[in-house]
Amino acid sequence: MPESWWGNAIFSLVPTIVLGLIFWMVMRMIIRGDRTARREYDRIEAEERARLGMPPRGAPVGESVADASAEPPAVADEAIEPGTGSPPAPGDRTSA
Repeated sequence: MPESWWGNAIFSLVPTIVLGLIFWMVMRMIIRGDRTARREYDRIEAEERARLGMPPRGAPVGESVADASAEPPAVADEAIEPGTGSPPAPGDRTSA
């Protein structure tokens, strides 16, 4: 063991720095591996969906691309405000 102050400082800091670098490298490899695995899984899933004729992941079920621009259906159980033709905004008080 070194007897000088600087020798003790270096002797005590080097193992910490080396362990920190090893930890960083391991975490980097884990994160990159996870990212690569997810990317490959998504690619394979997209290929299988295309092969089976299914819509892409995240597309609404039962709607085609042309239907996506259509207006959403009106909800029957909402009360229409008289004179406006639209349902009340959330939080508005209705007169009863």
